[in-house]
Amino acid sequence: MSAKRAPGRPSSRPATPNLRRRSQLAGEAAAAIAEVETALSVPEDPSAAAFFDVDNTVMQGASIFHLARGLHRRQFFTTRDILGAAWKQAYFRLAGVEDPEHVAEARAAALSFIAGHTVAELEDLGEEIFDEAMAHRIWPGTRALAQLHLDQGQRVWLVTAAPIEIASIIARRLGLTGALGTVAEHVDGVYTGRLVGEMLHGPAKAEAIRSLAELQGLDLSRCSAYSDSSNDLPMLSLVGDPCAINPDAKLREHARAAGWRIHDYRTGRKAARAGVLTAALVGAAVGSAAATAAIRRRLV
Repeated sequence: MSAKRAPGRPSSRPATPNLRRRSQLAGEAAAAIAEVETALSVPEDPSAAAFFDVDNTVMQGASIFHLARGLHRRQFFTTRDILGAAWKQAYFRLAGVEDPEHVAEARAAALSFIAGHTVAELEDLGEEIFDEAMAHRIWPGTRALAQLHLDQGQRVWLVTAAPIEIASIIARRLGLTGALGTVAEHVDGVYTGRLVGEMLHGPAKAEAIRSLAELQGLDLSRCSAYSDSSNDLPMLSLVGDPCAINPDAKLREHARAAGWRIHDYRTGRKAARAGVLTAALVGAAVGSAAATAAIRRRLV
């Protein structure tokens, strides 16, 4: 899909209506791509579908970090660039909470990484990176839930802020219907470093699902949605069957109050998190010292 930048885009911080419009545009763009990719599939139960967030819901950790690390190994960007992403991934893994500011910074960094590269290049490398860094991080319990919906003749979609190209690879490898993801602008198959609308995050996910439901004739009251994050409450509240997977504290509290289903596939969360936090801090200190020593040796 080749998109043109909207004329007259303001350089200052946009007003709330503009943010809302960009979220809507992001959702519509993601839904349109998904509709084209699955136009020939006819499900047994055409009015119901399931929507799964990816990061920490389907996959342990943040997919954009695994992608960035894989691209770094292929010299798309420098070690300094990856360190910031590594910190955000560590925070996400240890705290179990998405920081919207971290999410926005990580996605913006990812866009700068791929600017000037081709769509075909990212798709080819995405296949490799899924095998080496993502496949073994899929939560078996969540995958089983997705399969239940497929067995019932329903469509199953991933809904994620990750680039649509990577989201589609994950969906295809898991045997799902397709994916709704962030649409990066590209012209003649080359990424410009800009987005179509906004990242597919928070309210934009709900917009994407609403748009897809209109295109495919879905009855949202018969649909299910799964997420770990309170940032996805707009998406979860849109369907008749919301479910919290590995939820953060705010989502767990909301789900309990609303009577939603809750599944947690993280074993020994509190004890493990304390141990991992200690190990991470020690590891970070040791790693920092080792890195400093290595740099000094190079400079001598």
